[in-house]
Amino acid sequence: MIDKDQRQRLAQLEARIEAAKKAKPEKSHKEEHYSQAQLAWRMVIELVAGLGIGFGMGYGLDRLFGTIPIFLVLFTFLGLAAGIKTMLRSAQEIQDRKMAQEAATKDEGD
Repeated sequence: MIDKDQRQRLAQLEARIEAAKKAKPEKSHKEEHYSQAQLAWRMVIELVAGLGIGFGMGYGLDRLFGTIPIFLVLFTFLGLAAGIKTMLRSAQEIQDRKMAQEAATKDEGD
């Protein structure tokens, strides 16, 4: 016969098993690695796109006006600045999302 203490322990064990079954599995190391690589590529593409657009606009204006490559240099630097600004905005967005996830996880744990 099972006494009251053993039944209580058995009920607690069953509750822990059910909670473990319902809990979401954590991301594997590979999934985390790929998501980090995607974020890195996104930032690189944003920087290169800014440079490319600035270069193209500067080159086009220089060809249009027949000037020395003053617009090329000017717009390349402006494109670089725009690319860096976009990268920083993306990094802030990613950081905010990560902080929100950690806060949600912490709230679930309490």
